[in-house]
Amino acid sequence: MRAVLMAGGSGTRLRPLTCDLPKPMVPILNRPIAEHIINLLKRHQITEVVATLHYLPDVLRDYFQDGSDFGVQMTYAVEEDQPLGTAGCVKNIAELLDETFLVISGDSITDFDLTAAIEFHKQKKSKATLILTRVPNPIEFGVVITDEESRIRRFLEKPSTSEIFSDTVNTGTYILEPEVLEYLPANQESDFSKELFPLLLSKNEPMYGYIAQGYWCDVGHLDAYREAQYDGLHNKVKLDFAYKEVSPGLWVGQNTYIDPTAEIQTPAVIGDNCRIGARVEIEAGTVIGDNVTIGADADLKRPIVWNGAIIGDEAHLSACVICRGARVDRRAHVLEGAVVGSLSTVGEEAQISPFVRVWPSKKIESGAILNINLIWGNTAQRNLFGQRGVQGSANIDITPEFAVKLGAAYGSTLKPGSRITVSRDQRNVSRMVTRSLIAGLMSVGIDIQNLDATAIPIARTVIPTMSVAGGIHVRVHPDRPDYILIEFMDAKGINITKSLEKKIEGAYFKEDMRRSQIHEIGNVAYPSQVMDRYCTAFEKLLHIDTIRNSRAKVVIDYVYSVSGAVLPQMLDNFGADAVVLNASLNKTAVSATDREPLLTQLGHVVEALKANFGVQVSANGEQLILVDESGIPIRGEMLTALMVDMMLTAHPRGTVVVPVHASSAVEQIARRHDGKVIRTKANPTALMEACQKNSNVVLGGSGDTGFIVPQLHPGFDAMFCAAKLIEMLTIQERSLATVRSELPRVIHKAYTVRCPWTVKGALMRYLVETHPAQNLELIDGVKICQPYDDSWVLVLPDASEPIVHLYANSNDRDWVDDSLRQYRARVQAFVEKEQEQVVAEV
Repeated sequence: MRAVLMAGGSGTRLRPLTCDLPKPMVPILNRPIAEHIINLLKRHQITEVVATLHYLPDVLRDYFQDGSDFGVQMTYAVEEDQPLGTAGCVKNIAELLDETFLVISGDSITDFDLTAAIEFHKQKKSKATLILTRVPNPIEFGVVITDEESRIRRFLEKPSTSEIFSDTVNTGTYILEPEVLEYLPANQESDFSKELFPLLLSKNEPMYGYIAQGYWCDVGHLDAYREAQYDGLHNKVKLDFAYKEVSPGLWVGQNTYIDPTAEIQTPAVIGDNCRIGARVEIEAGTVIGDNVTIGADADLKRPIVWNGAIIGDEAHLSACVICRGARVDRRAHVLEGAVVGSLSTVGEEAQISPFVRVWPSKKIESGAILNINLIWGNTAQRNLFGQRGVQGSANIDITPEFAVKLGAAYGSTLKPGSRITVSRDQRNVSRMVTRSLIAGLMSVGIDIQNLDATAIPIARTVIPTMSVAGGIHVRVHPDRPDYILIEFMDAKGINITKSLEKKIEGAYFKEDMRRSQIHEIGNVAYPSQVMDRYCTAFEKLLHIDTIRNSRAKVVIDYVYSVSGAVLPQMLDNFGADAVVLNASLNKTAVSATDREPLLTQLGHVVEALKANFGVQVSANGEQLILVDESGIPIRGEMLTALMVDMMLTAHPRGTVVVPVHASSAVEQIARRHDGKVIRTKANPTALMEACQKNSNVVLGGSGDTGFIVPQLHPGFDAMFCAAKLIEMLTIQERSLATVRSELPRVIHKAYTVRCPWTVKGALMRYLVETHPAQNLELIDGVKICQPYDDSWVLVLPDASEPIVHLYANSNDRDWVDDSLRQYRARVQAFVEKEQEQVVAEV
């Protein structure tokens, strides 16, 4: 049997380890990852290996040559022009694969029983067998569900935190029959998980998952890189050491001198031709490469030191990585999680703070304290994007320098000369961040249409009319007045996809930004009549005469949080009486808690003025809470049901879109009007996309305070909803209190349970496995439905916190209370059990 070793990766999240080294050649216990993989293949009698190469191909080819020194026969296939993807590079060598073959990633350390997996593949007569394993935190991997026969039924490549439905993941090792490659196009980029496997699933080809026992670590980031070293030293994974074990747990290479006064705890590895000075202290877990010099009195607490490094007298290294040929001078400190790139120098008594990365060939001056990465920009994060855009503490996480780099990263994913809109709320901090984003965008040749301080519904409306590639909106976070939220929109005004978010993150983290020449620097323009375009689109979707004849009186509370507040002027033009509260733009942002007294004030004003209703508009024009004529607030599930009822009364047989957790009152109302309900994942982008993709959608509701009327623009718009309400109440001859009294009486309750990130995947798998498949919906989280009515329980992992949300929904209050109590206990018990197991293993 032949094996295909996919060794083309550049390991962008392992920078600066991989600046001059392909990821499969990064050393683990002083041997490249690829060599450990070849040793595994040999142990299972697989000696014909084809390596697919792209990034720095000569490094791997020069090391292994024809493979004879390693007991295998090596062949190479280089992707010259462009990477072809995991499946495309294998398709490229299809003529070499005329029988069952194994594909294995060059990124991971494992000791799986490949012989057993191959036997499983043959027994099942499988066309494609994925070797799977179970991990505590599956968010970085492709999640897979198999049936009782081990046949693959569902998988999702790299889910978001709220999409996790199992902890069984794809390890990137596959056993395939040659004919599956016929499904792939030649000379095109394609991916096993994104293209080939979904296609095989749709064609009902036999595709199985083999859940392997043993060790597996995807060496995808620096934490995993260090952990793989320590696991190898502690024999958690079966690896072949490059050196002789001179005493239990101590492996030492040839021609190495260790001063008799040095103290070495085991396990530890010290390579060939090393010099360990007097009184050096080496803690268990330390890995030292070949040709390394350690000065007297140095203190090494589990560092990973690559070949050729020089460590000075009294230097202190703590759980860090010192790359090839780097030098750490006398009394310097390199602290936990830090990386010093190849050929860099850390001066005497300098300090590299925890988790700081120094790129190759840099010099840290003597006595310097380095608290940020020694590259352009600030400390790197694992992910930029959260559930909705990029967010963080104003002027702490989201700083001008961060925004410049983010703008350049986004612009680098677009073609030079592209145009985008930039808009913001009226806050000074938003102005600061916006200007920095614009500077970054201009630096990579992007032209700016600056909408300045503009309500976000206005920005979304004009984007499709301006021939732009997309847009950015900056505002104070609706729920946290000390946070900034930066949202990215596509050419239709919809929040960008996860795949584009990943591209922006990739450009940001690997510093892959182009630099435009002076004559290519982007321009900034200030388009005119932006407000007029919005108002025109706004008016086209309303019956103006109906509003004019209504003589409605409405109280609008802007809670100091809407730029370009056009609603009062428009209502005035339509003949309605609009009373405005708290419209000042010079007040600081108001938190959700501070909005409550303003809502009470709004209720009093509505009642005193005998207004038709009041509306509190927030989140720069996106969110609303209604107040009926008696001054009683309408929000949350009640508000969603009310808006759905009014829109479907106005548009019978229409379609409404709501997230998976919204109350079943929506379905009950839809049945009254012969309407249709579409459920989506619990994030704004999914809601926006569904509203655009499906026909006859009259309303999208977030389940809380945001509503989309897709005929106007693809985002939430509180201002238009307020005007539309006047029209609908007039035509339907109803009041808000009347509408509310006619809504279905559905009990809908929520509860939050703490759940560590590492337990979320196992919890979802447990719920899937312990309920009948016909009762489950896996749109987002795990929803357990009762077969004969609208009762259900939803367990939904939170996208940004170590918690899960429990929702119970029914017409029966006792059922809701009992179910919420039962599942709360069930989830808590499972979390406690998993944590106890982790403690026991430690």
